[in-house]
Order: sequence, then structure tokens, then C-alpha cells
Amino acid sequence: QIISDAKAMEAEAIRSEEDAQKAYEDFVKETNASIEAKSKDIVNKSEDKAKAEGELVETKEAKEAALLELEQLSNYNAELHQSCDFVMKNFDLRQTARDEEVEALRQAKAILSGAKFEEFLQAS
Repeated sequence: QIISDAKAMEAEAIRSEEDAQKAYEDFVKETNASIEAKSKDIVNKSEDKAKAEGELVETKEAKEAALLELEQLSNYNAELHQSCDFVMKNFDLRQTARDEEVEALRQAKAILSGAKFEEFLQAS
């Protein structure tokens, strides 16, 4: 009886040891697979991060270029505005001066054509 109990206990211990060994081997395989997957994930994410950082640098450079161009256009706009204001401010003065010049040329033409200058003075 004792020998059969001892053999049964030994067989059960061996089965338990084999089950535990199989469970351990499965655990090691799963852990190794998980480590490998995580390592690949780290590599992929590192590549993605490098790409994103490169794009960030390019985007910042593009932003700086756009801001510089915007500043240049703003300065050009201010110059045009100033020039336009000058023209608008002096338009009436310049128009009056041109009208006087045209009238003086008409008088000169009339004088050169033989008309009497006194007639122009009375007509004006």
C-alpha cells in the first residue's frame, strides 16, 4: 500500500513538475514574444518621432520664411500707402498747377499766332 501510494505520489509530482515546466516554457515564449514586439514598437515609434521632428523643423523654417515675407509685404504696403497718400494730398494742387500751365501754353500759342494779349486779359 505504502509503495503504491509513494509511486502514485511520485507520478503526480512528476506530472506536476512537467506541467510546471510546460507552463514556464510557455511563459518564457510569451514573454520573449512580448519583448520582441515591444522592441519593434520602440523602433517604429523612434522612427516616427524622428520623422515628426524633421517635419517640425521644416514647418518652423517655412513659418519663419512666411513671416519674413509677410513683414516684407507689410513694409511694401506701407510704402505704397505713403506714396498714395502723397499723391492724394497733392492732387488738387497739382491739378491746379497743370490747369495754369495749360492756360499759359494757350496764351503763348495765341500770342505766337498773332492775337493780341490784351484780349486774353479781358476775356479771363
